[in-house]
Amino acid sequence: MKTEENKSAFLEYFGDTPKLRFLDFLIGNHFFDFNMTDIARESNISYNSLKSFFKEFLEKGIVAKTRRVGKSDMYKLNIENPTARNFLKFAWFLTKQDLGIETKETIASIKEPISLKKKAMIRV
Repeated sequence: MKTEENKSAFLEYFGDTPKLRFLDFLIGNHFFDFNMTDIARESNISYNSLKSFFKEFLEKGIVAKTRRVGKSDMYKLNIENPTARNFLKFAWFLTKQDLGIETKETIASIKEPISLKKKAMIRV
């Protein structure tokens, strides 16, 4: 269980709700697949809470079924889905920002506002 001190940047910025804990867990473990019981336990949410919104994430393609192990279906973050991929990128961006790490990609992804000089040239 994450304590207040080691909460992810993603949860610090957007709050600590069951949906966000679920998404935060999948982002942090996007290489692995899990059954719903493990997802609920590791996300620190109730199984019934997970069931209440899991289908929505599955239908939108953010979560994908990967395989079946025994009687359990396994799921993971679907990085083929543009929305899921952007969640992952954004979570890493927030983490890097909190750590003060600036990379070429981070700097390039932030567009500078048009300066007054450029605005004047556009009007001409």
